[in-house]
Amino acid sequence: MAVLSSSEPKQVFKYFEEISSVPRGSGNMNGIADFCVNFAEKHGLKFIRDNANNVVIYKDAAKGYESAEPIILQGHLDMVCQKDDESSFDFEKDGIELLIDGEFIKANGTTLGADNGIAVAMVLSILESDSIPHPAIEAVFTTDEEIGMIGATAFDSSVLSAKKMINLDSEEINCVTVSCAGGSDFTAKLPVEREKVSGNEITITLKGLKGGHSGICINEGRVNANLLAGRILNHLNNNVKFSLVSVSGGDKINAITPICEIKVITTDDNFKTVAEKYIDEIKTEIAHREPEFFAEIDLLENKTADGMVKKSQDNVIYALLLAPNGVIEMSAEIDGLVETSLNLGILKTEETYVSYSFGLRSNKKTAIKFLDDRLTAFFSSLSAEILRGGYYPPWEFNDHSELQKLYIDSYVAQFGEMPKVEAIHAGLECGVFADKIDGFDAIAIGPQMYDVHTVNERLEIKTVGEIYKLLLKILENCR
Repeated sequence: MAVLSSSEPKQVFKYFEEISSVPRGSGNMNGIADFCVNFAEKHGLKFIRDNANNVVIYKDAAKGYESAEPIILQGHLDMVCQKDDESSFDFEKDGIELLIDGEFIKANGTTLGADNGIAVAMVLSILESDSIPHPAIEAVFTTDEEIGMIGATAFDSSVLSAKKMINLDSEEINCVTVSCAGGSDFTAKLPVEREKVSGNEITITLKGLKGGHSGICINEGRVNANLLAGRILNHLNNNVKFSLVSVSGGDKINAITPICEIKVITTDDNFKTVAEKYIDEIKTEIAHREPEFFAEIDLLENKTADGMVKKSQDNVIYALLLAPNGVIEMSAEIDGLVETSLNLGILKTEETYVSYSFGLRSNKKTAIKFLDDRLTAFFSSLSAEILRGGYYPPWEFNDHSELQKLYIDSYVAQFGEMPKVEAIHAGLECGVFADKIDGFDAIAIGPQMYDVHTVNERLEIKTVGEIYKLLLKILENCR
């Protein structure tokens, strides 16, 4: 017996269970694309499958909706693959083992994949039905969203006629998303010269900082360990003598760096004392924001290393101290929204250079370009090599959106209260489609989920029925 057979809406959960049996981790898209194609063929629906395994399924308008504008229903096929340390689960061949835990659906020892499998299940349920009133539907199932929106980026939007899209990749039942940030990666390789130096090797490791997502948490006052290292190095540079060997922190460009390591060679007997005193001052200063912060200071005597010459050392510290970072602009259109920010996510010391890798974000395309220009001007003055990549476009707020109004009216009628209308300082596929389709109008909605991308991921069952009912009402009102 199917685990979800008693859950409502039955057809939605039937398809979610079938989808969950198909391995579909990011990068492993053939099987789930086959599943969508087989569905379309079984139900006599026209479809397109492209080289990126994106699948579009078309359904004609219901009777009475022939003259209505078509609409895109969109979700992504891939899921994040995480499992318990002791689990032998194989994401390449095993289906997700679903469990009902009170009011929630969970997985046994793995991520659930409700992000975004439940979206696909809702859309398939609509495509299957011959009794749901709706305009012509273009159902777009994209691939590899979780590893950089690869499918959406490769997608040829000329196969679509619709300009309105309902994205189902949100995780809050009482919220509609109406804008998202775009972004890009920026790396500056600052050249350094070295010389042999001898003395005591001292390693300072900054630890205990909260870290977090560089979009969602960027305005929460969380301290970036890389920037903190620059502050400490600047103080030491002004008060004691040393030769910088390396400074490195972070391995994800979209995360606020929680740990950074500084390594120096010094003959100054006061170095450790000065460092400890200044770090204690910082610890007191940031205690309310970063209560778990601490530093480990290790000393090895009589060491020889390739330290940076004074000019290179000064340049490295100068760049850490003065490069822009954090919130740059707040939105004038949406209260509380960080509009533009950047994050020094990865700092890495190599033999001949130190690389500074920033994640740039903004809900305005022109602001992303400005951030790039600003960093380019700054690092070019230090003769750094500039590298760029990972661009994804923003989905800019549309204060004349017909879909937003339709959604809000439908939500109020169903729940008797106003939904939250929010923009997020993170990326969604809506931004990619907005960049491809002129006159684009979209909303992003979804049922309630918790702890997404972890083994504790869970989907609140009743909210699936609530969001599905709301989706059907929106389609009914799209005349």
